Amino acid sequence: MRIGAHTRSAGGVDASIDNAVEIGAECVQLFPSSPRGWGFKPLDELAVAEFKRKAAEFDIGPNVFHGIYLVSLGSDDPALVARGKSSLAKYLSAAADLDVMGVIFHLNSHGGRGFDGVFEQVIGALREVLAEAPENAMLILENSAGMGNHIGSKFSELGAFIRELDDPRVQVCLDTQHSFAAGYDLRTPGSVAGVMDEFEREIGLDHLVAVHCNDSKPPLGGALDRHENIGEGEMGLAAFDAILAHPAFRDVPFYLEVPGYEGKGPDARSVDTMKSVRSKLEAG
Repeated sequence: MRIGAHTRSAGGVDASIDNAVEIGAECVQLFPSSPRGWGFKPLDELAVAEFKRKAAEFDIGPNVFHGIYLVSLGSDDPALVARGKSSLAKYLSAAADLDVMGVIFHLNSHGGRGFDGVFEQVIGALREVLAEAPENAMLILENSAGMGNHIGSKFSELGAFIRELDDPRVQVCLDTQHSFAAGYDLRTPGSVAGVMDEFEREIGLDHLVAVHCNDSKPPLGGALDRHENIGEGEMGLAAFDAILAHPAFRDVPFYLEVPGYEGKGPDARSVDTMKSVRSKLEAG
């Protein structure tokens, strides 16, 4: 179990490793381009080499990309779907070049057509992305918080994609805040056990490859994507004791996406908080 964070990559992808070292993160998530635009420039070769060198030197990893927020494969706009497929394909190619694990991305909205109404469309789009993708980069589906018409707030929906695609590159990232907002109670050992039993039934624990580690501003079932610093939200610090203690998470990397204590994103105090939780677990 490694404790990492989403880190800034302004100035070059290798800057994300510098920022990880600064805050004590053991693995990183990063955007290789602006998360709010379609533009993507090929990664600078020197920055790629430096990313790999620094990651090895400071033992930072496994590392991942986060896809841009605009990807919406369930849209009824063919042009938007095409752009989303192109973005994911480019990110997967860059992930392979950078030796990062893969690309975590949001499935976003079904536009009111319902999960069943867009399922085949999304499956077709994902198959096209995978057909262009390298073999050594994962396409990692992230569960949603249940906002509006968003896809993937239920484990059963993610499991349906996993089973239909039947590709070892398709895996899952569990976001703790999204899960809580979608009604999955993670505050006690017993409730965590129940949630992960459902994850095993609907998806399979062998498909869990990453955790987005966040407390929640909204209450249980609040259906809003609003992250809070660990221990300062509706989940509380004891929730993370319970989560880390569950065997499903023993070998899975955790990536903090919290606002940070100074409002600048994950910081050293955020990372230290989760390391303290891990230390308590290790001490028994």
